[in-house]
Amino acid sequence: MSQTRHVPVMLQRCLDLLAPALEATGPQPPVVVDCTLGLGGHSEALLAAFPAARLVALDRDKEALRLSGERLAPYGDRATLVHAVYDELPEVLGRLGVDKVQGVLFDLGVSSMQLDEADRGFAYAQDAPLDMRMDQTTGIGAAEVLNTYPPGELVRILRAYGEEKQAKRIVSAVVREREREPFSNSARLVELIRDSLPQAAKRTGGNPAKRTFQALRIEVNGELTVLERAIPAAVQSLAVGGRIAVLSYHSLEDRLVKQVFAAGAANTAPPGLPVVPERYQPRLKLLTRGAELPTEEEVAENRRAAPARLRGAQRIREEER
Repeated sequence: MSQTRHVPVMLQRCLDLLAPALEATGPQPPVVVDCTLGLGGHSEALLAAFPAARLVALDRDKEALRLSGERLAPYGDRATLVHAVYDELPEVLGRLGVDKVQGVLFDLGVSSMQLDEADRGFAYAQDAPLDMRMDQTTGIGAAEVLNTYPPGELVRILRAYGEEKQAKRIVSAVVREREREPFSNSARLVELIRDSLPQAAKRTGGNPAKRTFQALRIEVNGELTVLERAIPAAVQSLAVGGRIAVLSYHSLEDRLVKQVFAAGAANTAPPGLPVVPERYQPRLKLLTRGAELPTEEEVAENRRAAPARLRGAQRIREEER
């Protein structure tokens, strides 16, 4: 099994952020949710570090659930693994009869397993079918997006989700090529991107296909739409004193997380009130100053940690009804 290649990103810092909420003793065991189970590295560490805690872990990828199930089997019924997308957290907790949780962890982006399994089509470094679905039982793959979306929509996706400055140029080439023969594999797309970019654009920022692949992956999996619902829902599920830690891997995700946390930590009272009523008081306290970055040592050990950005917050008050 592939655990050896999977090094959880910023693991100790995530544990430290969540610890005060998960070490608290009460009549009920604390519940921690890993919204992005993947290969189970963070989940295993949470179960080991907090022996009283109960884990609920979500993943939309059935293969990830199977592999993690083997990994977490020694923890028995302390771990409950659920096939779900992370914006379904309220429904999952409702089904399990869990009212509020003490900890939530998100490790966004693509899991190591999905990048490493060649036939999933996430990685631009190897030729594979252009799929990119995290849950291969539902939805349309990246090839269908490339072959059927109108040019204007493809440009929008590459610009919005990939922050690709050369979107028009790439899409023109895609449209021309798909008429000749529909896209099916990643190598052809990578080659087309290389050929359609000006020399200057190829010299900066790593593989020139990186931004297009990111954009397609986000579109295929509805990642930002899901995240827009998921982060507020996770904050809502926290008990007072509960903590949330979110690892993002690109600026679009990080911006969304920052906005939700900042809104929760803001005083929403109209200006000029002599006393701020309870309902306008902040609901969150920020636990990180801006986004924390991995250490140089960690990046040297695990190159996939390089783009990571970590933000944490604590629930300090209930919603006003």
